[in-house]
Amino acid sequence: MRKAGRVFREWRPLPASGGAAKYRPAAGGCPGMSTKTRVRVEQGHKRVRAYLGGRLVADTVCPVLVWEVPYYPAYYIPLDDVRAELISEGPGRRSPSRGDATAYTVKVDGAEAPGAASRYVESPVAELRGLVRLDWDAMDSWFEEDQEVFVHPRSPYTRVDVLPSSRHVRVEVDGVTVAESGSPRLLFETGLPTRYYLPKTHVRMDLLEPSETVTHCPYKGTAEYWSVRAGGKAHRDLAWSYPTPLPESGGVEGLVAFYDEEVDVFVDGVRQERPRTKFRSAE
Repeated sequence: MRKAGRVFREWRPLPASGGAAKYRPAAGGCPGMSTKTRVRVEQGHKRVRAYLGGRLVADTVCPVLVWEVPYYPAYYIPLDDVRAELISEGPGRRSPSRGDATAYTVKVDGAEAPGAASRYVESPVAELRGLVRLDWDAMDSWFEEDQEVFVHPRSPYTRVDVLPSSRHVRVEVDGVTVAESGSPRLLFETGLPTRYYLPKTHVRMDLLEPSETVTHCPYKGTAEYWSVRAGGKAHRDLAWSYPTPLPESGGVEGLVAFYDEEVDVFVDGVRQERPRTKFRSAE
């Protein structure tokens, strides 16, 4: 993806004792970034904090975003901004792009997480050499500025727009109409198909069975799920809703959406093609 309108300044490691790399600050206090790397690396500017057992593990205003997978980045933290003790465990996992890792136990005020930190001190990607990767799930909580973030860091290239619409949307499961509305909310999220959120009064809630499944999204919040009973069988976790979404997705509060990948959606009378996504596959 193009980084339109952004200026990236090269940053270089300076010699330091013990093999740890330190960085020459660029304007504004954080290092610049070179785009000539084998993985996508970008300087972040949010204050990022990680906690373990209620204790502060890391606190930085210069986080580095590293795309280890295509969908979202991971946070790498400058070594000087890690407040916990890092106890070496020896060799960690090798990455074809990032090189050999050293694994560490994270220990802070009696709380510890084995193998929760990694360093790539001899990485072919120079930007990673003075950074620490904290395993997201090993930490109890993460904050971007003063807002807690779940699942993974927010990508600066993901946008969520919720728009009211007068398009007529009808949802069928095994030939049974389970929802129909002329006043849906359409949610447009970068990289995903359009999601149609419908008022509960326009949904056959008598066909929906509450599920114990709960998922979290860093852009939308916490979702609750329903299975749909239609065509003589229950379709597990086919519908969901965000009862208290995050502010940027507040427009879908309390509305119901369905996995378009597994239902038939008609918009203004036209049947939509079932998408293929990382969540579900079209039949």
